[in-house]
Amino acid sequence: MATHTQAGTFAQTEITALSLRKKPRIGEMLIQGFLFLCGILSIFTTLGIVYILVTESFALFSRQQWQPTNKQIAAAVEPGMTEIEVGTSGAALYVGDVIRLTNEVMVITAINDNIIIVERGAQGTTPDAYAAGLQISRARDVNVIDTLTSTNWTPQLGQFGIWPLLYGTLATSVIAMFVALPVGLATAIYLSEYASEKVRSTLKPILEILAGIPTVVYGFFALAFMTPLLRSIFGVDNVQIFNVMSAGIVVGILIVPLMSSMSEDALHAVPRALREAAYGLGGTKLEVSLKVVTPAALSGIAAAFVVSISRAIGETMVVAIAAGSGPKNFTFGRDDLFGFILNPFLSAETMTGHIVRISGGDLSYDSIDYNSLFAIGLMLFLMTLLLNIVARYFVNKYREVYE
Repeated sequence: MATHTQAGTFAQTEITALSLRKKPRIGEMLIQGFLFLCGILSIFTTLGIVYILVTESFALFSRQQWQPTNKQIAAAVEPGMTEIEVGTSGAALYVGDVIRLTNEVMVITAINDNIIIVERGAQGTTPDAYAAGLQISRARDVNVIDTLTSTNWTPQLGQFGIWPLLYGTLATSVIAMFVALPVGLATAIYLSEYASEKVRSTLKPILEILAGIPTVVYGFFALAFMTPLLRSIFGVDNVQIFNVMSAGIVVGILIVPLMSSMSEDALHAVPRALREAAYGLGGTKLEVSLKVVTPAALSGIAAAFVVSISRAIGETMVVAIAAGSGPKNFTFGRDDLFGFILNPFLSAETMTGHIVRISGGDLSYDSIDYNSLFAIGLMLFLMTLLLNIVARYFVNKYREVYE
């Protein structure tokens, strides 16, 4: 009796080029196309954000901006008049200032008390008649160099020094990382090296719940708990109600789950063989954790650090509620360095907090304040981009590859 096997059938099968051709799989093709479209969408979204930031920031530095002076003309002006009487209130005017009444541009050539002598119809505009009480606008050109070197941010007065806002952002972020880095890393080492699997599976979800708490709750926690605590320790006269230290500490608490979770994943990925080899050489659990496992996971810890500090830089609600609602303008040489400029117990405004405060008000489109918000956003983008470049360098330098 002959036995018919699958192997015999396969041996007798004629193999042709057509039978070796790849069969179309509609489901896999659709999934691959969907994933490709998601990647393209994320790229174009990023490019769109960068385009908006760059174009609106360019408008701030390249276009003549008009700001109100809160100064009005005190008497009616006829088209042929070059002497204009102005009120005493409002910002001061100076010889050489370019001003505007409605659509006409003028250049101030001389000033005599409350009488300004102007050149009418500048920049191709047409002289017109104006009634008393009309407000004067003044041209203000924003310079990139002044923005990066000045220490006063008052757009209404034409001062666009970014350093007061940059200080508030960096100060809160540095304080936050002084809290989040040791606490988050210590938590990660405990969960990875000391905790049992049952304890780890219980504590890690609890930590991640903290990341789901709305940031506005953290802001009121800073204002209602952390600030009174600091004032009771360092004195009511030394700690303002809105201060950088309180906001920085709470932002650090906010990003502890992020730091600990990512660091724990990096530590947990280190091969067990490294630990066993270290134990075999007589190492204690603490020595193995700090001298073997942590250096082996350094690239992942560095990535966790950069992601955490980027999160701290971009935090909005905590700093908007607890840090302060006005830039801490300062002048080197006049203001005390440690008593005022670098004092974390005083109020200061971060870049994100300033964007929230200004954009939430009565802000006219295409105004100088409006364009300045995009310049701040571009600065934030460049900061986070630089951090990611540095992080990639460290990750590639200290990355360990195991077979």
